[in-house]
Amino acid sequence: MSNELIINSTQNGSRIALLKNKQLVEFHQEKDDAKFNVGDIYLGNVRKVVPGLNAAFIDIGYEKDAFLHYLDLGPQVQSLNKFTKFVLNRKNISSKLGKFKNEQDINKLGKINQVLTKGQKILVQVVKEPISTKGPRLSCELSIAGRYLVLVPFSNVVSVSKKITDGNERKRLHRLVSSIKPDNFGVIIRTVASNKDVKELDKDLRNLVDIWDEGIKELKKAKPRDKVIGEMNRASSILRDVLNESFDSIVVDDKTIHGEIRDYIQNIAPEKGKILKQHASRSKIFEHYGIEKQLKTLFGQSVSVSGGGYLIIEHTEALHVIDVNSGNKSNAEDNQEATALKVNLDAAREIARQLRLRDMGGIIVIDFIDMRRTENKRQLFDKMKDEMKDDRSKFTILPLSKFGLMQITRQRVRPELNIMTKEVCPSCNGTGKISASIQVADVIEEYVKHFFTKQNEKKLTVAVHPYLHSYFTKGVISKRTNWFFTYFKWVDIIEDSSLALTEFHFHNSTGELIEI
Repeated sequence: MSNELIINSTQNGSRIALLKNKQLVEFHQEKDDAKFNVGDIYLGNVRKVVPGLNAAFIDIGYEKDAFLHYLDLGPQVQSLNKFTKFVLNRKNISSKLGKFKNEQDINKLGKINQVLTKGQKILVQVVKEPISTKGPRLSCELSIAGRYLVLVPFSNVVSVSKKITDGNERKRLHRLVSSIKPDNFGVIIRTVASNKDVKELDKDLRNLVDIWDEGIKELKKAKPRDKVIGEMNRASSILRDVLNESFDSIVVDDKTIHGEIRDYIQNIAPEKGKILKQHASRSKIFEHYGIEKQLKTLFGQSVSVSGGGYLIIEHTEALHVIDVNSGNKSNAEDNQEATALKVNLDAAREIARQLRLRDMGGIIVIDFIDMRRTENKRQLFDKMKDEMKDDRSKFTILPLSKFGLMQITRQRVRPELNIMTKEVCPSCNGTGKISASIQVADVIEEYVKHFFTKQNEKKLTVAVHPYLHSYFTKGVISKRTNWFFTYFKWVDIIEDSSLALTEFHFHNSTGELIEI
């Protein structure tokens, strides 16, 4: 299994693609002027306290005030407010926190007006980017993420990721980190810290403390709305979270970004420096690695599933709905139940990929093909959990309901990614739109394979647009010739200028139209 990170520099920022076995599994667009990223820490100003919502609205510079709920204040918010006040008043206070006296934890069932007042300056961290008409969501439980550890000021708790299940390893990590962490700082031990030695953990911890120290220096001269500690760029944060032994290639087409990532890798994993390369080919980097084509075919309303079947993905303000359909090519199994199970299992793999790819969050409802047997439903549930285990967002999956629906909640921290997969139709001069034409040749080839191997057609005739006619017939050894050597059957290709670029019609040996 290989993991590749491909980074394309654009005029407005960069595009980042994460490939797993050459398949696109994550895609991010990072703009140069992007603000209010998850993890950023700001000096905010309390604009309004709303006891009815038990929340406050904080001005951090966004066009709409950010939202801070009482439950997101954190137990140590009074300590944070006291420390912030001392720093802003230029009092001689160390960022090390070792000698800082914490305040008493707040009541979990308290009220927001007992803690915050209008006009108060407060340190806050973005936990959810602005989405739709809403401003950022904030928290006062500050944390600074590293590769192996997460640093939590004003706490002394050391906790270990639940994904580390080995009891002895959990005890070892807890003991090691407890012995090296500074006073008045809590630490969360991440899953990737498993089996790491104290040298690596200590190096990561020191980097995090340095970031905190630099942030406090910024706070001393900060004004409300100023960013105090900024999260690293998206490419580096992905590397921080996913860089491991299976990561075998990072390709960049920009010298500046190449230098930044080289320095970052040298800092967190020097042994991985050799996997970083700069794209040297004349072809565009996303074209070279087949990413442009995948983007066009994977972000439409309808998405094909390997082995037959397809998904229909609909989005609303409140939730996402995914409908699983078998199509007309999913008939390889002996009975309906077996066919439904196979299509559903294949669909589960693609759905897990789509959730990561589009960064879909909130409530997702999936309408799988109905199955009667309980063991098949259980197998589908287990398959879905297994396919989503690599997802870095928090999620919850519920078993199939009696209506055959599966419900998933997935952490929503930034706007859903949406890429236009429609293009102006060259056949109708822009009066309508068609599905992305980049995939039509592949679709035709799939149908040729299906009709010859599954339906045992003796001969095929296909009517296509003149452009596609040239694509399939030109050359010493054309696509059509390759079909003949593969299936030992001939395909007549008819040029029909009345058809749109993405239209095609198949006829059998008797001239009858084959329904698709």
